[in-house]
Amino acid sequence: MEKENYTISVYTENNIGLLNRISAIFLKRHINLDSMTASVSEIKGVFRFTIVVKMSEEQVKKIVGQIEKQIEVIKAYYHRDDETIYQETALFKIDSKLLFEERQIQNVIKESNANIVTVTPEFFVLEKTGRRKEVEALYDKLEPYGLMQFVRSGRISISKEKMHISALLESFNEEELA
Repeated sequence: MEKENYTISVYTENNIGLLNRISAIFLKRHINLDSMTASVSEIKGVFRFTIVVKMSEEQVKKIVGQIEKQIEVIKAYYHRDDETIYQETALFKIDSKLLFEERQIQNVIKESNANIVTVTPEFFVLEKTGRRKEVEALYDKLEPYGLMQFVRSGRISISKEKMHISALLESFNEEELA
């Protein structure tokens, strides 16, 4: 069983405790989550969890089946990395004097295509959006200068193939209104 990255997309109602039950499915099987994000979806009233795991396809099929058994879950899908378009975002908080005193910092910012979000007398904040490897590369370059704070989002992704979830969600939404 060869393990690879899978992105699991879970479309749900927004109910308290669902995140706990979904994470318990992974916990019971001792599966580590690489990342997890939640947001509204393209359909009003429907939310989407995006979960990244490293496992075999056989395992991910079983997990998706378990997730879909949750009452509030409308539909769950899984995709390989090459079947999705995905990004992460990171914020780096750095001492402002470095921006003006360390010429190399400015070069690092340019080379990495990072954006300066804000500058104060005490600190400046960089934003980097890209693949995890790009964010980690920027981290590795900035870390020797001293990071005041660092935070990275989980993966956000959309599938390359046409998803028929919108029609399913629309019918779900119509049933809710009836």
